Amino acid sequence: MQPTQQGRYVFWFEQLSLNNLEQVGGKNASLGEMIVNMRKAHINVPIGFATTAQLFVEFLQQNELNNSIKYHIKAYDSGQQTLAISGSAIRALIANGDFTNQQSSEITQAYQTLSKRIEQSQSASITKIKKLNPAPYFASVAVRSSATAEDLPQASFAGQQESYLNIVGIDKLLNACKQCFASLYTDRAIIYRERQGFEHDKVALSVGIQQMINSKAAGVMFTLDTETGFPDVVEISGAWGLGETIVKGSVTPDRFMVFKPLLAPDKNLVRKSSPDKSNQDFTPIIEKICGSKLEKMCFVNTCQTSTEIEEQKSTVTLSTSCDERQSLVLSDNEILQLAKWAVKIEQHYGKAMDIEWAKDSDSAQLYIVQARPETVESQKSHSVLVNHKLLEQSKILVEGASVGSAIATGRVFKVTSPNDVEQFPDGAMLVTQRTDPDWLPLMRKASGIITNTGGPTSHAAIVSRELKIAAIVGCENATEVLNNDQEVTLSCAQGSQGIVYDGKLAFETYEVNLSDIPNTHTDIMINAAMPDGIFKWWSLPVAGIGLTRIEFIISSQIGVHPMALLHREKVTDSKVNQKISDLCHGYENEADYFVDKLSLGVAKIAASQYPKPVIVRMSDFKSNEYRGLLAGEYFELYEENPMLGLRGASRYYHKLYREAFLLECQAIVKVRERMGFDNVIVMIPFCRTPDEADKVLSVMKEANLTRGINGLQVYVMCEIPSNIIMAKEFAQRFDGFSIGSNDLTQLVLGIDRDSTELQSLFDARNDAVKIMIAQVIKVAHQYGCKVGICGQAPSDHPEFAEFLVNCGIDSISLNPDSVVMASAHIALAEKNIKEKSNVRVD
Repeated sequence: MQPTQQGRYVFWFEQLSLNNLEQVGGKNASLGEMIVNMRKAHINVPIGFATTAQLFVEFLQQNELNNSIKYHIKAYDSGQQTLAISGSAIRALIANGDFTNQQSSEITQAYQTLSKRIEQSQSASITKIKKLNPAPYFASVAVRSSATAEDLPQASFAGQQESYLNIVGIDKLLNACKQCFASLYTDRAIIYRERQGFEHDKVALSVGIQQMINSKAAGVMFTLDTETGFPDVVEISGAWGLGETIVKGSVTPDRFMVFKPLLAPDKNLVRKSSPDKSNQDFTPIIEKICGSKLEKMCFVNTCQTSTEIEEQKSTVTLSTSCDERQSLVLSDNEILQLAKWAVKIEQHYGKAMDIEWAKDSDSAQLYIVQARPETVESQKSHSVLVNHKLLEQSKILVEGASVGSAIATGRVFKVTSPNDVEQFPDGAMLVTQRTDPDWLPLMRKASGIITNTGGPTSHAAIVSRELKIAAIVGCENATEVLNNDQEVTLSCAQGSQGIVYDGKLAFETYEVNLSDIPNTHTDIMINAAMPDGIFKWWSLPVAGIGLTRIEFIISSQIGVHPMALLHREKVTDSKVNQKISDLCHGYENEADYFVDKLSLGVAKIAASQYPKPVIVRMSDFKSNEYRGLLAGEYFELYEENPMLGLRGASRYYHKLYREAFLLECQAIVKVRERMGFDNVIVMIPFCRTPDEADKVLSVMKEANLTRGINGLQVYVMCEIPSNIIMAKEFAQRFDGFSIGSNDLTQLVLGIDRDSTELQSLFDARNDAVKIMIAQVIKVAHQYGCKVGICGQAPSDHPEFAEFLVNCGIDSISLNPDSVVMASAHIALAEKNIKEKSNVRVD
């Protein structure tokens, strides 16, 4: 059945496009655009219809409401009435208005036609219901507000109007339409329009009536990273039941991230510098985080016949089961499917998108239920990086997901209701169970926001970003741990994990203009510690990542000694065993937990610079550091001098760790070959002899990680004098050297790098160290190997940078916040060398 337009007040979604924004608002115009254009891409969008904005305008006129609305707005603006009184009065006036016979008839006829279309498409399941009750079938629909000023580039209007779910029956539908009209004047919407400079009577409202998906799971996805604007990912959030729990921030959802350039079927999605891999079948999922998901919103029942409408409630919120809390809401195939759809939608619109999805309970079919332009990160200029840095530390009180990257301080003020806005002190730290758009007036007064629940894609998080207020969501116990009037510091500057510290801590904020970074012949790279926060540096004009350390991922995101996953029989403590079981929940093989978590961490770091090289150093924990991992005491030796003991390459073929090193290799194979990040270069640390190098490369080969196969390059750390003395032999086994100046200085000068008493003697600029560095660069280049260095010395000491450049070093890798200063030093060094020799530096 192909419907036609019915009367003056109704458009079917398939009759709409983005050209109809003034007639049906942003959400409904976008739904029409998708239904018309996404069918060829096989994207499922629930069918429906929209009332026109003209219907809203006439509704106010025929019920003589315009003057009354202006009166209450003026009373609020002049201070004669509170916002709560004015908003409530306006909403009551609208909700008590009446449709004309023609208006209600057109909505009713469209709803009946929609019900027939849904009945035809779902005949099997509906036939079963009709056998029980042969009354006319009325479809369950979602009734959503769509304002004509919504989803504009300068304002998202996120969550300002209401939606009503699982509406069944004509009377309930007409009432829900009026409630949507009334929601144009929620307290938060009134304030938002005034702050954004929109005149109230210039904004109209359309209502979208859409087939309701009885969601087993639902969520939100964005076609960029919502914290940094990194454009090459799809970020997905999901929870059990209907998607309102995520939108309202009442749960901490699961979180997924997919790298677009290795997923996209279209070359246009791949950066110009990226190789075309569109025909290869990769699974570039780079993040999977299981949220607590403590509750879910569901239909009360599935009865949808007209005789039972009055008894039926629309939705109910239930606690989730233990299994639901510990399980991800999407499989890998479903994550990839949603990401592919998001890419196609983004391609069609030509801009970053904010998309809502749902998974049907009966068919397990995925649907896209809304799509709108993203209006926060995509509007920012990324030519200037704003950095926030804590200058001191204190006790960590609570942690959660960070929103933004700022730091804020203030006194805790715990709030249970948005009605407490009058009591909330300006500049206080808002602490509550959750924030949703109803809290907007209160949020504006806060220096920072801390919540127990919610995720980084909830409407509350979106509004916080738009207001430029630092927030941490999903802390779980913030309202219990934090006390009223307690001074705290909220830091979102340490990556995706936000931290609340005790007390008021000093911090600094500074800007980096990327246009100030000079071009250099020497490659400037960055050091990457952990996956969290790595996207912050995506816009830096660097040549890749010169050092990322696997052990940081093991300690922060895996947390257990890898040998304990392979030999649980050696772990005798029942409490430790239980912790390991909890960590590995959902994995059939506990070793898979290690491989999966490590591969996700490495892949996320690799994605931040793809296709530029990312050098991944295999684990270099010392035995005392490994012992600090969960169950580490069962597998580690006690050594008098761990710094010179069983570390780096010597572990990889040793009986105490060889099996675990094979797991590290499996993770790298997965990252490069299954996920597609062949920009990853492997680096072997603390390799004492060429014979040891041969043993390590042999073990790697067992794991199908073979130098030269599938373009794999293997580097070696140059941090032991033997690496330099026998540089020729090492150069024949590896593709490059990376100078570890700290360990090299320690071993050349015979100084404990951690000794306070000898600190003044510990200096990489010592002539003995410099002679070693110059020698290895010369020999490496003779045998076609690249040489880089990782360390702060080039940024701290301009003369050291000039020395390295003069030696012909290929790359210098630095902490990201040192790039501006170091690049200036390197550019000056290159200029000085050129002037002295009058020869161009290559």
